[in-house]
Amino acid sequence: MNNTEVVVIGAGQAGLAGAYHLRRTGFEPERDFVVLDHSPGPGGAWQFRWPSLTYGKVHGMHALPGMELTGADPARPSAEVIAAYFAAYERAFDLRVRRPVDVRAVREGEGGRLLVETSAGIWSTRALINATGTWDRPFWPRYPGQESFRSRQLHTAQYPGPEEFAGLRVVVVGGGASGTQHLLEIAPYAAATTWVTRRPPVFREGPFDEDAGRAAVALVEERVRRGLPPKSVVSVTGLPLNDAIRQGLADGVLDRQPMFDRITPEGVQWADGRRVRADVILWATGFRPAVDHLAPLKLREPGGGIRLEGTRTVADPRIHLVGYGPSASTIGANRAGRAAVRDIRRLLTEEQPVAA
Repeated sequence: MNNTEVVVIGAGQAGLAGAYHLRRTGFEPERDFVVLDHSPGPGGAWQFRWPSLTYGKVHGMHALPGMELTGADPARPSAEVIAAYFAAYERAFDLRVRRPVDVRAVREGEGGRLLVETSAGIWSTRALINATGTWDRPFWPRYPGQESFRSRQLHTAQYPGPEEFAGLRVVVVGGGASGTQHLLEIAPYAAATTWVTRRPPVFREGPFDEDAGRAAVALVEERVRRGLPPKSVVSVTGLPLNDAIRQGLADGVLDRQPMFDRITPEGVQWADGRRVRADVILWATGFRPAVDHLAPLKLREPGGGIRLEGTRTVADPRIHLVGYGPSASTIGANRAGRAAVRDIRRLLTEEQPVAA
């Protein structure tokens, strides 16, 4: 049994931000807190991104607290740039991330403590920062006939880059940033592309200023406050209408079709009988929060989400979700890490026994 004051689960943007603020306010790594990460190396989910997602194409990457990311080559794969930056950050602040460690469950322990069960043993802790993100829970919608499709289906999480689709007919499903990026990359290689989405895409003109950002975060925050599953911040901001998107619209690559009704062995089909033959269906349908390890604590509300006040779970003040819902953006994760540590310090101070 390992004893500590705080366990941080996850060493992506949110987890490192939380660990930084713990360190900055006097918590010592390994003595007072531990950071557990299941990835093979630094970089969070970024290390798994496809090679064609260069740093120059990354949407809204914000620096970690206390150390800017400078001088990065925009033509270099984002996986390499950000993994190197995160590794340097962990060294600079001596965060001593333990990896690879798989967290299997968090349960109630004795004396008001939590038990964090992992592949590397059990930690007993007084508070928890959960920063597990979404990358490990890709969302695959279900449609009639899906199992009958004779060719390949894959998710954004498995996207290998555009060259692998050379000469193929590709159906891309999803109206977010990943879906449009995939289409624009694949189109020059593929024999044909078809873009389908559940709702018409919303393209955003003009700069995305601070007021617009706050309004978008507030919409996501309201859902979390009501105990509903969070939507991503991007889902309420719309897609930026940049030069690449404009060209894709002009070329007909971003010619959006309504969602098909069923999948056939050869492709997809709509209720009116229209069919599109496909060699690949690429599901750019997003991710869900990776919080199954918290299930023993019964934090979910009837609406399906985990209700938060700030980053603190309403059902259990010892547990903070950072990088969940309104703090899922990179800048949001930084702010949430600071807020979580402030609350945890208050909680641990209040719990200290008074000397006789």
